[in-house]
Amino acid sequence: MPLPIINSIASWILKKRIHDMELFLKYPNEVQEELLMNLIRTAENTAIGKKHGFASTKSYNTFSERVPISTYEDLEPLIEQTRRGEQNVFWSSPIKWFAKSSGTTNAKSKFIPVSPESLEDCHYKAAKDLLCLYLNNNEESQLFTGKSLRLGGSKQLYEDNNTFFGDLSAILIDNMPIWAEYSSTPSNKVSLMSEWETKLSAIVNETINENVTSFAGVPSWMMVLINKILEETGKSNLHEVWPNVEVYFHGGVSFEPYREQYKKILPKSGFQYYEIYNASEGFFAIQDANDSNELLLMLDYGIFYEFIPMDTFGKLNQRVIRLAEVELNKNYAIVITTNSGLWRYLIGDTVRFTSISPHRIKVTGRTKHHINVFGEELMVENTDKAVAKACKQTGVEVIDYTVAPIFMEGREKGAHEWFIEFKNAPENPEQFRQLLDEALQSVNSDYEAKRYNNMTLNPLVLNVARPKLFYDWLKAQGKLGGQHKIPRLSNERHYIEELKVLQENSKASTGMA
Repeated sequence: MPLPIINSIASWILKKRIHDMELFLKYPNEVQEELLMNLIRTAENTAIGKKHGFASTKSYNTFSERVPISTYEDLEPLIEQTRRGEQNVFWSSPIKWFAKSSGTTNAKSKFIPVSPESLEDCHYKAAKDLLCLYLNNNEESQLFTGKSLRLGGSKQLYEDNNTFFGDLSAILIDNMPIWAEYSSTPSNKVSLMSEWETKLSAIVNETINENVTSFAGVPSWMMVLINKILEETGKSNLHEVWPNVEVYFHGGVSFEPYREQYKKILPKSGFQYYEIYNASEGFFAIQDANDSNELLLMLDYGIFYEFIPMDTFGKLNQRVIRLAEVELNKNYAIVITTNSGLWRYLIGDTVRFTSISPHRIKVTGRTKHHINVFGEELMVENTDKAVAKACKQTGVEVIDYTVAPIFMEGREKGAHEWFIEFKNAPENPEQFRQLLDEALQSVNSDYEAKRYNNMTLNPLVLNVARPKLFYDWLKAQGKLGGQHKIPRLSNERHYIEELKVLQENSKASTGMA
């Protein structure tokens, strides 16, 4: 069958989904309420369903009274039971897949359950919806006349007690339908390679001669691959490699630090960027219009949403509200109940609604300080532990510190830049810097992956702050006092640039080189 006909048929099938979407667009609250009741009915005979009386739970109010808000640490014992092979604990269908990611307080990695329903009705359904929305907005698209370059995780799937764990992307690739494999590049064999450096070369070799019409992946990882492709081919931009490439589907980290870099390597007028919002826990939102920075909240993926207004988050008066109660332009922490058995689970992200009809959002950050410019999900808990470990190894003490990203520039990789004020500075700052970098990798598997062979992140940059630098910075901000704290982690460079200027001015005034 000629490719243009295949393209037309695929477009027609995917666009039929638009009519299904109209239901939750028109009746969002009713769709969500019915979905919640279905989740409760499905799980009423599980261990958690019996504990919370799901059999007699007939309304949201009863559900919210009986089931507490939970974090990964709260659910970890139940998840570990299932990882050891016990079933019907928090979901009725057998759970054999666990998406491995970092970010917990007490462990290097967390293991998020992935049910058969979540694979089919959430992750794969979302992938089809993404294509559906894009094709609906771009009727002249020739997406299916070529292939989609996918860039998944670099870890293998590991078996443990007849259950499997690995990157979510690896789980999805391993279970994807045949049609998706035929329309994708590289092959599953290459996509699931565990050694990133070898995998990168294999992806280049498999894809440079394909007719790539789209690509999908995290911006930081994708930039590494693109630079490798341009280096190998000697081309100045991607259109010279793939003349028919028309769209980049991206998510995972903020696209803003990379936007200008992508424009330089994709200079063709009309090239599209489509953003997605997903995580190991589920697929939540999709950009549904060209040239938009808003994401449509998808309400029929087996996920029931609740929201905590950030002005009450973690306080005695903390409120938890349904979708029907959200307001425009307020920050909310997201709480999800899913078809993988996560019940009232706090995922740690914050969003702001830019539209109520339909429900569109922007991801505004995390409930805790973090750095996630390159997908490393670096938390304050990680950096505190790493600093303590490096200090113990070198016999020094730290007064204060702050960390910011060094954004990728051209083909130069990113990094983290630290300012640390020591009580007693290390005799060998380079040794401390190296130990700190190693300690960060030991407590955060995502940072470790990005640092592997300097493939995405260069070694961290350490600035030894002069005495009282942070004190003087706070004083200049009018923020001296016990209620004001140095921001430990930031996704932008505002604080660290001010500290650098203050440090340089001090050197100049004292005549230091």
